[in-house]
Amino acid sequence: MFEIWLPLIGGFFFLVGGGDLLVRGAVQVASRAGVSPLAIGLTLVGFGTSTPELVTTVQAALVGSPGIAYGNIVGSNIANILLIVGVSAIIYPMVVTSAALRRDGMVMIAAALVFSIIAALMPMDRWLGAIFVAALGVYVFIAFRQERRPTAALDHGAVYDKSIALQATDPGTAPQPASSSSILTPVLITLGGLVLVVLGGVLLVDGAVTLAQSLGISETVIGLTIVAVGTSLPELVTSVLAAFRRQGDVAFGNIVGSNIYNILFIGGTTAVIAPGEVPADIVSFDNLVMIGVSLALVAFAWTGLRIARWEGVALLAGYVVYVYVLWP
Repeated sequence: MFEIWLPLIGGFFFLVGGGDLLVRGAVQVASRAGVSPLAIGLTLVGFGTSTPELVTTVQAALVGSPGIAYGNIVGSNIANILLIVGVSAIIYPMVVTSAALRRDGMVMIAAALVFSIIAALMPMDRWLGAIFVAALGVYVFIAFRQERRPTAALDHGAVYDKSIALQATDPGTAPQPASSSSILTPVLITLGGLVLVVLGGVLLVDGAVTLAQSLGISETVIGLTIVAVGTSLPELVTSVLAAFRRQGDVAFGNIVGSNIYNILFIGGTTAVIAPGEVPADIVSFDNLVMIGVSLALVAFAWTGLRIARWEGVALLAGYVVYVYVLWP
């Protein structure tokens, strides 16, 4: 079992550490180039925190493991809501901004619905993947336009919240004024983080496939649970730290933004690089769970614009039940 768990655990560490370096380096590069904090939040930080899921999903699709690939996307979204929001709300109730519900919450539900319907009707072909990625571009553009309004600082949405979350919980990622100092160091940090993330993705997928084969468990179940939670660790750490600092709106925006990125960007990119069908068991069960928990999250948030501790307990209990039903 040593040869199974070593790459699995090593892959987790490389993904988390590499993702952290990638985000830090990218933010420093952009800052020294004089790029605005909003642009960083909408692009570099948003994409950077999703890199572990992206690399792992694409790697799994390329090696012919669609269960791990799409299980990682759907499982990450389910874990983000039930596990991460649940734990964060238990630590401290989440305050939710109205903009996050009106725009980002609805986009999250729409993305889950569209993905689930398409997956049930046809394979994820390259042209579909291109549409998904383009849809994310439109969403980011609209969010960028809206965030430039005078009230944006008081009522920002999910994608910008991803950058605010990292800055609030880790000052090392906060954008700094443009500097004349060498840009070489942050570039090297970014490249080093990228290398670690890619290596971590390869190790994690290899270990997950081997573990599934050795235990007689389907790759889909491994992708929906172990791989999904592993690649969601950056979101988990960010949201939990935000909850401890009583920044519940930041934690909520981080999760909603991550779920949108997972489907539109990671799902779309995976389809472009390695087109194929979404496994039938994900289509018939897990996609429906993803839609259900997305609706539940928005419904909880709509009541008083907050997610109370008892609602966090309900979400966390839901994840325990989900894993119990899923695991053989």
